[in-house]
This record gives sequence, C-alpha cells and structure tokens, in this order.
Amino acid sequence: MTARRLPLSGVRVLELGNYIAAPTTGRMLADFGAEVIKIERPESGDELRNWRLKQGTTSMLYRTINRNKKSVVLDLRSEEGKASALELVRRSDIVLENFRPGTIEKWGLGPEVLEEANPDIILVRISAFGQTGPMSERPGFAAVAEGYSGFRELVGDPDRPPVRVGISIGDSIAGMQAAFGAVMMLFDRQRQKIAGAAEAVVGSDHSFEGRSSLADRTVDVALNEAMFSVMESLVPDYSAFGETRTRTGGRMEGIAPSNGYLCAGGKSVVIAGNGDGIYKRLMDAVDRPDLGEDPDLQTNAGRWERREELDEAIGAWCAKRDVAEVVETLEAAGVPAGPIYTAEDLVADEQLAARGMIQHLDVSTGEEMLSDVAFPGITPVIGGSSIPIDHLGPDLGEHTDEVLEQLGGKLPERD
Repeated sequence: MTARRLPLSGVRVLELGNYIAAPTTGRMLADFGAEVIKIERPESGDELRNWRLKQGTTSMLYRTINRNKKSVVLDLRSEEGKASALELVRRSDIVLENFRPGTIEKWGLGPEVLEEANPDIILVRISAFGQTGPMSERPGFAAVAEGYSGFRELVGDPDRPPVRVGISIGDSIAGMQAAFGAVMMLFDRQRQKIAGAAEAVVGSDHSFEGRSSLADRTVDVALNEAMFSVMESLVPDYSAFGETRTRTGGRMEGIAPSNGYLCAGGKSVVIAGNGDGIYKRLMDAVDRPDLGEDPDLQTNAGRWERREELDEAIGAWCAKRDVAEVVETLEAAGVPAGPIYTAEDLVADEQLAARGMIQHLDVSTGEEMLSDVAFPGITPVIGGSSIPIDHLGPDLGEHTDEVLEQLGGKLPERD
C-alpha cells in the first residue's frame, strides 16, 4: 500500500460484509496492510453505497468505510459465484462475514466447507446476538442491539425518552472487537505453527498439541455484547447495591462538575472539573471561590448532590464569553476544557493535521470527480503519524477481473 512496512502485509482477508460492522473490521485490517477483498452482490453491491447519498451513485460513507479494499462482484447464491469464493478462501487467511446466522450455511459456505477448502482459515462472524443462544437467529441492526445492551437507556435527558448517538456506534465497536479478534487468531495460529515446528525438532518432549479446529479459530462477535462490554460497572453496581442508573444528559453519573456549556456566539465547550483539586481551580476561574471553598463540595459525592447549582454557576460564566476565551482561561488555570467541534472545526484543527488525521483525496461520486476532499486518517498511529490512505472505497466490481485472474478463479459471466 505504501513505501513503509505495514504489520499486516501479506495477510489476505475475504470480506463478505454489508453495512458498517464487518466493513469496519475489514477497513481496520486493510489500513494496516492486509489485502482485503470485498465481495459485493451484482448490480447493487453493498447497500452502504446509497446511505447518506448526497449526489451521484456512491456515498462518502461507503468511500470512507471501505477504503484500502478491493471490490469483487460475485453472486454467492450461484454455483459459479460460490466456486470463485471458495477459490479465494483457499488463498486467504481470514473470512469475515456479518450476515444473519445461518445465511452463509444456506449458500453452501458454512464453516465445514470453509475448513475443507482451507484448514488454516480464520472465520470472523458478526451478528446481532451471536451464533448461539435463544436469540441467535434474530436479525437486528446496531440500534436494536444498543437497546439490549443497556447502552441506550443511559443516553439522553432523564425527563425524555432515550435517544441515539449520531453515529452507528454499536456497529463500530463490534467492528473494532472483531478486528482485534482476527489479529488474536492470526497471532495464535502463527504461535501454533512455531510450536509445531519446534516439536518436529525436539521430538515428543514438546507440549504442542497440533492444529486447532476452525471452531477454535472462529471469532463470534455479537452487537449487543460488544456494546454491553463498554457499560463499565452498570451490572456490578446493580448486582451489588441494587442501583439502577438513569440518563443524566451531558453529565456522567456521580461525577461533577463535568458537562457541556453554551458560550456566547452559539458554540459550546466541555469542561471537566470533577477532580478535587481541579474543582477549586475551576471555581476560582469562573469567579465563584465561595463554591470552591464550600466544605460540602470537596468530594465528587457532595458535588453530585448539588450538580444543578454548579452547572448553573459555570453556565452563567460561559454564557458571557466566547469559546476561545473560555478555553484559554481554563487552560491557564489547569482545568481540562475544550470546544465541542463541528465538522468545520475538525477539518481546520491543527492537532489533527499535525498527526495526519485529516487526509485530502480526490473522490468520485460515481458521476463527478471531487477534488481535495477531507477524510479521516488511519488510527492508531504507528511510526509517528497516521498512515497515508492508499485509496478510497472502490467502485463496484473494480477489482473483479484482476483478483480472479490472479488467483486462477473462474470469471463470472458478463451480461
């Protein structure tokens, strides 16, 4: 992909994914050097191509989530498509899918078939509720899984129904966990091969037990479990103390003062003054030393009880100043604070630019080429700055002939 060595170079991934979860996994692997071959259905391809479509035929969302991949069109319901897919499986390290459980089995591409084609293959599966259990066969998007995880109940204001955050966070977190699982399995597979080689050298004294089965190399990610895993002490607090957390708006349960505050000019800041020492500095900075010295407010527990009073004092001070003045004043006082960015702010941010986190590329809408469009960079940073994006999400079937010819697969018939 680039002149620099990338840690997953030489790894081939076959992505059978739609929407956001599995494609996020594929993107992360591709970003760090894996060759990710994305299989798309004929004619329409991944439905993400039409999500948030502003103009043309291919959305910026698709171009972003599917960067650094190759697009191959195959009809997996056909015998020819299945045969080509299995040829790719034989030459791949990882198969990645996020269909409803049982779907790839119906297509004749279930785990037994994959393992027969490639005994070393790693299978990564993402679904709403996992591959087992009484709810495993249910379909479901991240919005539903967020509800089942307990996450949605905590988002919003206490006097209103729960709301959704502005991104598909359930899909994204599941995708990240699946990428982590895939890399774990790659590491474990390599370790087993090293152990096997050592056994051949030292004989029966070595403890290597042989190649694992595909069942042991299957990463099973459920959207609801991925979100449940980030719920911190929600369940232990309930189990131990009978506590049921509720929505707290822009606050965090038991932590004060920490919130978003509206400034003069219509923009907002986040201020985190909840550390005991920081709190006193914050109150001095907002001209309320009386609250800073109040003996009842020296701990988070006391401040949480009077959070409305504290937020009112901080909010009144912020309302008379623009964001820049608020942030400058609080930074000088040693109080963590920062602006709440819009997309316009992100594109102009010096910190993101310094680390290569905003990258400018030309991109096609499918009807028109747009020049110098800003895209988010690759995380995490290795080597000091974000890895340059090699290419954005490909056109539908852009790499079909190239990939199948290189791998000796049979090309699908053309209309």
